[in-house]
Amino acid sequence: MELSPIFAGKNKHAMTREKEIYKVTLAGSAVNMALTVFKFVAGILGHSAAMLADAVHSLSDFLTDLVVLVFVRISSKPADKEHDYGHGKFETLATALIGVALLIVAGGIIFRSAGTLAAWYRGAELPKPGMLALWAAAISILLKELTFQYTVRQGRKLQSPVVEANAWHHRSDALSSIGALVGIGGAILLGDRWTVLDPLASLIVGLFIVRVAWKLLKNCIGDLMEASLPDEVEKEILQVVASFPDVQDPHNLRTRRIGSLYAIELHIRMDGSLPLVQAHDRSNDIEQALKKKFGPETHVVVHVEPIKA
Repeated sequence: MELSPIFAGKNKHAMTREKEIYKVTLAGSAVNMALTVFKFVAGILGHSAAMLADAVHSLSDFLTDLVVLVFVRISSKPADKEHDYGHGKFETLATALIGVALLIVAGGIIFRSAGTLAAWYRGAELPKPGMLALWAAAISILLKELTFQYTVRQGRKLQSPVVEANAWHHRSDALSSIGALVGIGGAILLGDRWTVLDPLASLIVGLFIVRVAWKLLKNCIGDLMEASLPDEVEKEILQVVASFPDVQDPHNLRTRRIGSLYAIELHIRMDGSLPLVQAHDRSNDIEQALKKKFGPETHVVVHVEPIKA
C-alpha cells in the first residue's frame, strides 16, 4: 500500500533526522575512541591520576555514543498499535542513561581520587606526572571543544535532546581536561611538593561531572513525569492561536514533550451559530499553524466550544 503524501513526508523527515543524528554521533564517537586510547596511554606512561580519570570520562563518552545510536533508531519509529504517541520517550530514556553513566563515572573518579589524597596525607609519595600527560590534556581540550560546538549546533538544528545531551557530555570532557591540565601542569612545574595537585585535579573533575549529570537527569525526570513546556513556549502557542480573529478565549492549555517533539492540547471558543464544517476548518488551521511553528510532527489537539448568544 502506498503512503499518502502527508505520511510519506513525515516518514522522509524522520529518516533524514535519524540519518543526521547518526552522522553527528558517529563523528563524536570517532573522536572519543581516539582520545580514550591516547589518554589511557598518556595517563599510564605519564603517571597521572588526573589523566587516567580524564581517560575514563572519554570512555564513558564513547559508550554513551553507542547508547544514542541504539535509542535514536528506536525513537524514530512511527506510532503503532502499542505506542499511539510514537516512540519519542525512548530518546528521553537514552538521555537519562547518559546522565546515569556520568554519575557512575564521577563516583569512581571521586572514590579513587579521595583514596590517593588520603594516602598522600598519611605521608605517601606521589609520582610526578610526565609531559605526555600534559600534552594529552591540551589536545583533548581542543578536540572536545570543537566536537561540542559541532554537536550542540546540530542537536539544536535537529531538535534532539539526546544529541544536545551528548554535546554537553563532550563539553564536560573538555572542561575536565582543563582541570587535568591545571593539575598536571602544576604538579610538573611547581616541584615534588605539589604532586598532590594531580589527584586533586582528578577529584575536581569528578565533582564537575556530577554537576553535569544532575542537570541532564533533572531535565529527563521532568519530561518523563510529563512536565509542561517552558512558559515562553506556552506563550508562543497562545500567540499563534490569538492570531485567528474569530477564535476566542484559548484555555485548558496542556503541553508536554514526547522525546524531541511537542504535544499540545487546548480548548478554544467560537460563535455557536457557525456551521460545523467551518468550526472544524478553523481548528485544522490552528493545528497546521502550530505545526508550522513547532515542527510537522507536533501532536496537536484543538477542542472547539460554542459561544452561545
